Amino acid sequence: MILRQGLLWLSERRGVFNFVRGNGLARRFASRFVAGETIEQGVAAALELSRRGITASLDLLGESVTVDSEATAARDQYLCMLDRMAASGAEVNVSVKLTQMGLDISEALCVANMTAILEKAASLQGFVRLDMEGSAYTARTLEFFERRLFEPFGSRCGVVIQSMLRRSEQDIERLIEMKARVRLCKGAYLEPPSVAFPDKADVDRNYVRLMERLLTAGNYPGIATHDEAIIAQARDFVRRQGIANDRFEFQMLYGVRRDLQERLRRDGFRLRVYIPFGTQWYPYLMRRLAERPANIAFLLGNLVRESLPGR
Repeated sequence: MILRQGLLWLSERRGVFNFVRGNGLARRFASRFVAGETIEQGVAAALELSRRGITASLDLLGESVTVDSEATAARDQYLCMLDRMAASGAEVNVSVKLTQMGLDISEALCVANMTAILEKAASLQGFVRLDMEGSAYTARTLEFFERRLFEPFGSRCGVVIQSMLRRSEQDIERLIEMKARVRLCKGAYLEPPSVAFPDKADVDRNYVRLMERLLTAGNYPGIATHDEAIIAQARDFVRRQGIANDRFEFQMLYGVRRDLQERLRRDGFRLRVYIPFGTQWYPYLMRRLAERPANIAFLLGNLVRESLPGR
């Protein structure tokens, strides 16, 4: 817990970010998990994955903007990103945080920015996923999604649910009723026990319960995990239930368990990789390391596992 809190604290230190961003070794390490700082680098990473039969969702890193101009600039980068993806031949699929679009400044501003992005995505036959942020934003994000986006854009948009939150079972049932598309993940934020399961075993059990519900009744769910045990359970569940591989997809993070990504594709499963890019890569990387204290060893262990013969 102390290590996790320390990493989260470091993720918010602007001075540390500025130092790390200028450090060549840190940038090389980050390049393993972040596609780069520009739209062109993000799109190039998506095209490389496409050549391997893997789809992508691009995410411009950044959140919690505090002035209108920052939200507008982020919106314009997303509009450019959508055009570049379409022009390159990559599938048009992006992930967006509402606070990056101005939710904390004004709901009207956020609505205008998200509407512009979704109208552009729809014109390109694309898809936009609302990323989930900390629990303080869960209800606001889901309400915004249902009230402002889902009715006009339907299948062109989706949302994320975190299995670590105690409320997620209820949220999943509502989203299934709406026939909304859900990405299920474990969760990346430090939350109080009153709203989240503090023990990893409980988070994992809830993940499997929600995963099976979505696989049975959901609308093309995204099963977002690198946990081999849970992936094995998903594979066994869809086999026993006779659920076709085209009714769902596995999702993973850029640069994490590339060996496992290749195995899933070889075995005929659909796979989407979440590709973050942008100048705000340091906070993203620190939060990923802080998700679980074991993630530091986990990420370093990827390099060892992928280098073994027969993987």
